[in-house]
Amino acid sequence: MFDRRFLQTRLGHAAMASVAAMALFVALSAQIQATPAFAASGAVATVELA
Repeated sequence: MFDRRFLQTRLGHAAMASVAAMALFVALSAQIQATPAFAASGAVATVELA
């Protein structure tokens, strides 16, 4: 699927950058620890209109 000629093209560089960005996003999002109290609290107050 990916060979050396493809990875040397502009599209191949974009594909490698995309894969690297996704891997970095997964690695960084795994570091986020939301506590249950913070995750349960709503940031916006809602009002019910009748």
